Amino acid sequence: MKKIFAFLFAAAFSVAGMAQSKVYFTKEISPEALVRIYKALGREAKGRVAVKISTGEGGNNNYLKPTLIRNLVEEVHGTIVECNTAYGGSRATTEKHWQTIHEHGFDSIFPVDLMDEFGEMRIPVRDHKHLKYDIVGDHLSRYTFLINLAHFKGHPMGGFGGVLKNQSIGVASSHGKAYIHSAGYTTDVVEAWNHIENQDGFLESMAAAAQGVADYFGDNILYISVLNNMSVDCDCVDKPEPAKLKDMGIMASLDPVALDWACVEKVFNYQGKPGDDNKPLVERINKQHGIHTIDHAEKIGMGSKKYVIIDIDK
Repeated sequence: MKKIFAFLFAAAFSVAGMAQSKVYFTKEISPEALVRIYKALGREAKGRVAVKISTGEGGNNNYLKPTLIRNLVEEVHGTIVECNTAYGGSRATTEKHWQTIHEHGFDSIFPVDLMDEFGEMRIPVRDHKHLKYDIVGDHLSRYTFLINLAHFKGHPMGGFGGVLKNQSIGVASSHGKAYIHSAGYTTDVVEAWNHIENQDGFLESMAAAAQGVADYFGDNILYISVLNNMSVDCDCVDKPEPAKLKDMGIMASLDPVALDWACVEKVFNYQGKPGDDNKPLVERINKQHGIHTIDHAEKIGMGSKKYVIIDIDK
């Protein structure tokens, strides 16, 4: 009897271990496709819905355009949410950031909330390897549901930017960004840049902070990545390198680890050709050890790299 029980337990554990997260995909990049892939996830965004995007640095034209995301934001009656940066530039102060938001056309279409405009708050993190807590804009408490709507592309420091970055650095206040970038050394936005030598610590801190936000919302969260304008540089760079890789589509999941990994694998496995070259982005990700963010997020229990692609075009 004990042998039978042991066999059944092992079989159940094996099946659970093989469970794959669903990652939905469409080649079409359009307002209508964004709504379709959101609905394919089967999780209704309701209540007070925050849609976290990057509003883009002044001079950078790669951010997700208001015209692209409009149908989705209106479908969920959402509010665009952002936080100030920690590195200078056109979004480092509230005044400058609102000007950039206006120049990029967001506030003329949507309600927009600069979440750390008036203050910040701490939320718990499970992984205390580097961070004691996560520091986010205090307006995060206004919302009961989060749509993490990321633009997948490269990043000068993180290697790539996807949903994990959008939920960690993106949701953090300017002091929170300094705290993550310095792997927990300081919250000072000037001092932090003198303590960025711990690259893996930074990547692990992003994973920890992203998990803190995921825990804050529980099941009231979903993840979408748009693979277009994939420069090696982030939307936070005012003069990004031209994108060498053509647009690929939209991916979405309820598992952020699976989604970021699926996006990375799509880029890595792509057979490039002249005028459509994945090598610069692959090199950027590898140079910054970017995959470590995904690996650490999986290690601390945020999701799984095992996934299955569901093509909603078929």
